[in-house]
Amino acid sequence: MWLSMHFHELNCVSEPPLRLNNPFSYEAHALCREAARQVMDYVGGEPLLQADAAHGKMLGVLVVRQPCGRVGFLAAYSGLLAGRNDWPYFVPPVFDAQQPDGHFKQTEAYISSLNARLDSGSLTEAEVQVLRQERRQLSEALQLWLFGQYRVLNGRGEQKDLIAIWRDYHQSERLRQRYPLPPGGSGDCCGPKLLQHAYEHGLQPLQIAEFWYGESPRGEVRHHGQFYPACRGKCRPILSFMLQGLDVEPESAAALSGEQAGKALRVVYADEQLLVVAKPSGLLSVPGRIDAPSVASLLADRYGRVLLPHRLDMDTSGLMVVARTDEAYKHLQRQFYARTIYKRYVALLETPGAESPAAPLLEVGSQGIVALPLRPDPLDRPRQVVDHLHGKAAETHYEVLALLPSGRTLVALTPRTGRTHQLRLHCAHAEGLGRPIVGDNLYGQAGVRLCLHAAGLCFQHPVTGRQLAFSEPYDFGEQGD
Repeated sequence: MWLSMHFHELNCVSEPPLRLNNPFSYEAHALCREAARQVMDYVGGEPLLQADAAHGKMLGVLVVRQPCGRVGFLAAYSGLLAGRNDWPYFVPPVFDAQQPDGHFKQTEAYISSLNARLDSGSLTEAEVQVLRQERRQLSEALQLWLFGQYRVLNGRGEQKDLIAIWRDYHQSERLRQRYPLPPGGSGDCCGPKLLQHAYEHGLQPLQIAEFWYGESPRGEVRHHGQFYPACRGKCRPILSFMLQGLDVEPESAAALSGEQAGKALRVVYADEQLLVVAKPSGLLSVPGRIDAPSVASLLADRYGRVLLPHRLDMDTSGLMVVARTDEAYKHLQRQFYARTIYKRYVALLETPGAESPAAPLLEVGSQGIVALPLRPDPLDRPRQVVDHLHGKAAETHYEVLALLPSGRTLVALTPRTGRTHQLRLHCAHAEGLGRPIVGDNLYGQAGVRLCLHAAGLCFQHPVTGRQLAFSEPYDFGEQGD
């Protein structure tokens, strides 16, 4: 019975790859794209589901092979859909906490009754303290119980609950203290649901993908029908366990090799105090979690000790200033802090789609300021979100340089603040320019490369006091056609 409800035929003939794609770094395979299309058609044809999903929902597909060799797909949604987690077209949850007579809903109802009594205003201070303590103890115990019910499998047939997974994933005591328990909602995302169902029914996972349906959340950038990596805060520890025993593609990083980086990193200016370099896309600024060269390591090999007062994302190309002495480093840091260093970027923006109906009309020569406060998304780093209440102020001046025949837009961007991913999010967000930067795999659509280039840099020399100005032409290759 389960087979007819959850295993779906694919209206596509394509040979699946030999290895499962990495859910945190992938380009959706043709089979996943077809499966996603079928899922969206199904949701769009069910009024109740479509009405809820249209407000924004992450959906997922897992292409699988039956023991007989037949290939099809499973479908899932994150959290609840139209208030339920048991829609027959989609795989069931890892654990069903929504049963009305189950322990979770019964205890939740009792906690709600405590809230009502606390809000009634008829209790003495002593009674309030007793009820608050009872509520806290019940809530903590219920959360702990719930995480213990989520027992997931991996490709070796091993099983762990979420508490054990979190303990084993965070090896250091510092991280265990910081993340003693999973975030709320862990285990209810698409990836764990899909893999769990495949394991329980002897299906071989072939390709996995998650995609957005409907409107974008106000603070985030999500586009209808676009594919996204699995979230890191909730899913990375869980999927790191569940994928064990499968042949999975490594998490790709578009980092240049040592030989490529050494040839591509160009020194524009050098003296005893500082260096100005042109960084290629694909080169880290400083050593990171991947084993790859960086601006810092390459320059240290050539010049000895260097210090970086600022950084560019690995995918961003262009000008950087690097200090060679402590004096120069501190002076440049003060300039960055005082926002007296001039930085100018050039970016190529996508054509606004239907998901950005309010995108401003841009004409050659038009300019303005995007002011959207930003903060990190703690459950999906390094993504940032727009938060008008708790975000830090961020301002970007833009000027339209050209409108290309392809529908893309070439703009100059001058950041007045230096927040993480500021330019990328200010371009992509619906309240900003409503046009993601070409090749932006976080806020737009993955491509050959991110078309964001630090084209201009002007600062005061830390010793002579002379103003130094540099420019570096951009080259976005075929993507700029």
